[in-house]
Amino acid sequence: MFNSMTGYGRAQETVNGKDILVEMKAVNHRYFECNARLPRAYGYLEEKLKALLNTKIARGKVEVGVTIFSTDSADTQVSVNEPLARSYIEALRSLGKPLGLSDTLSLSTLTRFSDIFQVTKVPEDEDAVWESVKQVAEEALERFLSMRKAEGARLYDDIRGRLNTIEAHLLKVEEYAPQTVADYKARLTAKIEEVLENRSVDEARVLTEVALFADKIAVDEETVRLRSHLKQFASMMDSDQPTGRKIDFLVQEMNREVNTIGSKCQDLRVTNLVVEMKAEIEKIREQIQNVE
Repeated sequence: MFNSMTGYGRAQETVNGKDILVEMKAVNHRYFECNARLPRAYGYLEEKLKALLNTKIARGKVEVGVTIFSTDSADTQVSVNEPLARSYIEALRSLGKPLGLSDTLSLSTLTRFSDIFQVTKVPEDEDAVWESVKQVAEEALERFLSMRKAEGARLYDDIRGRLNTIEAHLLKVEEYAPQTVADYKARLTAKIEEVLENRSVDEARVLTEVALFADKIAVDEETVRLRSHLKQFASMMDSDQPTGRKIDFLVQEMNREVNTIGSKCQDLRVTNLVVEMKAEIEKIREQIQNVE
């Protein structure tokens, strides 16, 4: 079955004292490309995150964002620079005396001097942090893949219907093409008889001309190859592996065969069928640009 290259997934969980949000989206791209946005302090997770996504995503341009907020106070430590605090107190008191100000110093006064407080982050276990982020990332990835699969199923049904239409038209081409030769023989014989005024016609010469014409307009090889491409296409559609690039090449070959049929066989009915098949192939080509 197909997977679409477009998708979206989001997950948010509190894991081991951290509120973690992972959000990802993807659009069409020839290869796998991933741009990750993480808090600066967690930049070391980028390559692991990309590797995780690449195990499930073969093609597409992926944007993934991660936000991490600590909900555990044990992650930070606050210390007080007591010598600096005492210096502030002494300076304020020495300033108050000559100005005649009362001594109303309190803890709230000291909080105005932020440089006496030092907030430090406790070193984290990087492996433990990754396991927490990985848990949420896998949940977001599962939702992302589910959306791609659902979109892929819609693409599958649409393309399958178009392949059936092309196959039905091909059956008619195979029916009409031989009649073109018979019609040509009848027209050629009638024209020769008209020129010769009903005198005997050299049947061997007529057959030679018809054979040359038949060889020139024969589309047997093209119809056989086109039918083979259709079968191969159907087989690829049911593959469990990403086949978008292979199918893209196959569609080009299908279009080549149909063009050749149109240029060789001048029967109006066949020409109309060729136009219809080319229209279906073009629609398929547009659709598979979104197939992984």
